[in-house]
Amino acid sequence: MVPPSGCSLLVLGALGVFALGCFARAQKNGTLIFTKENTIRKCSCSADIRDCDYSLANLMCSCKTVLPFAVEQTSYNDHLTIWFTDTSALGPLLNFTLVRDLKLSLCSANVLPTEYLAICGLKRLRISTEAKHPSPEQSLLIHDGGERESREKPMLLHQSWQTCMYISFLDMALFNRESSLKSYSIANSASMASNFPYFSYFKTFPVLSNKSYVVTFIY
Repeated sequence: MVPPSGCSLLVLGALGVFALGCFARAQKNGTLIFTKENTIRKCSCSADIRDCDYSLANLMCSCKTVLPFAVEQTSYNDHLTIWFTDTSALGPLLNFTLVRDLKLSLCSANVLPTEYLAICGLKRLRISTEAKHPSPEQSLLIHDGGERESREKPMLLHQSWQTCMYISFLDMALFNRESSLKSYSIANSASMASNFPYFSYFKTFPVLSNKSYVVTFIY
């Protein structure tokens, strides 16, 4: 057998580095949370899982069961995907939680009520309603402000509530419609409780008097 030449070794080495880089990118974990039969499963997945494929998620991801009353306030700086069949668990999971990149997949044909989720720091939202409407996934870019700062100064979990300068209100009734995602934003809102008196969220939200906020409504 003829030993490989120096040029061949160089090519093989370059291919090895390329393959290793691709593998490392593929192994970047995302968080998947799904609710089913009154249980919440929280998973770390190294690859995208087909929407609402619970069996595949349990097989391919590292998952654990979380009791509904044990859900803790946390933050997600990477991708977060949530599969759900109704809105009962979404409030404890998402209200005033820091989420940069969120995908919500409806895994049932249920009609959802007009309820609002209040999400901090949301930059991109994706929704899938394939179980209800045979329509493609929708994506909405909300804002890109503060990206450099968030990379340089990761937000501490216990600080995420107090430093929430971007607040998105998501109308869950949008999953009942086949229309495109829409949004509008109100910048420099310094007195949210008076500007939005019908939103009870602001009665408990720790608003800082010397800060202004960007409020986005998604519908």
